[in-house]
Amino acid sequence: MINPSLTASRSDAGLSPSTPASWLDRWYPVAFLKDLDPQRPLAFTLLEQDLVIWWDGPGGAWRAFEDVCPHRLVPLSEGRINASGALECPYHGWSFDGSGQCLAIPQAAPEASHSRSRSCARGRETATGQGLLFVFAGERAKAADQPLPTVPQLEEPGWLVQDTFRDLPYDALTLLENVLDVSHVPFTHHATVGRRENSGPVELELTAAGPTGFSGIWREGPRRGKLGTQFTTFMAPVLMWHELSAKGFARILTVVYATPIRPGECRLFARFPFQFESPWPARLLGLRPQWLQHIGNHRVLEDDQIFLHWQERVLAQRGGSEALARSCYLATPADRYVQALHAWVLEHGGVPFPHQALPARLGDGPLLDRWQSHSRHCRSCRGADRQLQRLQASCGALAALSLVLLAWSGLTGAAVAWGLVLLIFVGLSWQSGRWRQQLRSGDRLPPRNQPINAQRQS
Repeated sequence: MINPSLTASRSDAGLSPSTPASWLDRWYPVAFLKDLDPQRPLAFTLLEQDLVIWWDGPGGAWRAFEDVCPHRLVPLSEGRINASGALECPYHGWSFDGSGQCLAIPQAAPEASHSRSRSCARGRETATGQGLLFVFAGERAKAADQPLPTVPQLEEPGWLVQDTFRDLPYDALTLLENVLDVSHVPFTHHATVGRRENSGPVELELTAAGPTGFSGIWREGPRRGKLGTQFTTFMAPVLMWHELSAKGFARILTVVYATPIRPGECRLFARFPFQFESPWPARLLGLRPQWLQHIGNHRVLEDDQIFLHWQERVLAQRGGSEALARSCYLATPADRYVQALHAWVLEHGGVPFPHQALPARLGDGPLLDRWQSHSRHCRSCRGADRQLQRLQASCGALAALSLVLLAWSGLTGAAVAWGLVLLIFVGLSWQSGRWRQQLRSGDRLPPRNQPINAQRQS
């Protein structure tokens, strides 16, 4: 049951009046700054509220408006940034400045005033920090009282940070529950970032808990103590991180934001910061293109994506957080962080979408989609797709030419050279096509379930 004191009326903000204040009056990341295009508006949904994110050139800031034109209610995200730097509606050309003021109504007489409040676009507060764009979900007047949910450690110098994001087909709380559950890694992520042989007793300890979240410690740490003690922080409602220092290697963070979109959907922002003791790992990681890193990140996410989508529906049918102890047999200290998360929900936070049912289960296609959930929004992956398409076409043409030259050269020494060239171009064309496919969708068979020999080869 949601605590009534947590619920505030937000009909004036365009949000559900049943949304708890513990979720509503908060800052949420909506995009990495490096992925935003200042030349075009971007649509995003936060707590069921459709928003348009756009760059206000004259104001020098990113803006977030409700994604609806006050004139005829069409989405402003389908419009454009015009020559004067204003956001222009696609339907009738009404344009708005960074404050939401209507600057032009082409259908009105030139001397007409457009200052009436009903002609204005409705905005949200925005802020930037640690490479992320944040939007405040509640009333704008309350934004100044809430600090940005950033990670204090990342204010220190010397971090190499690898980032990714993806729209996931399950709730923000399901995502947080999963990443707080450290004991699943050796099994779910076997052959990607875990190994079954590294499993063992997991003794988690809570060191603090309250309305703002909780913290904990795993003294032995991952891989049977090989990486050192791991510390965990949950900053309510949507930020958590693990931290450990692997002696002789690096200080490592795993940072996860779970931005709620609508029931059964959230956007993951994952950050993997490293402070290496040697300069060489950072240099080697710097050689890998970001889009290739993202393909690897997708594989890890898809290890548990399908069964988490199902799991949250089973828990909802059995009563949600209130019924966790009855529904799940939480038999060991490995479940303490999961229990602490649900305790926060029941005692302090509530759920982001109370009294709303989850949508129907999805099939494998939508669950394994990468293009709509990530690649088309990612500057690196979108650009790589275009370049790989060109490379695939060029290599295909050059392979055809090489085949002709091979046939023309006959049984001579040149035939061997042209044969090698042909193989190279065929291989490049095939690999380009394979990478393009991996930017679009995942594999239904997770690495943990592949034949043992295939796992050894990978």
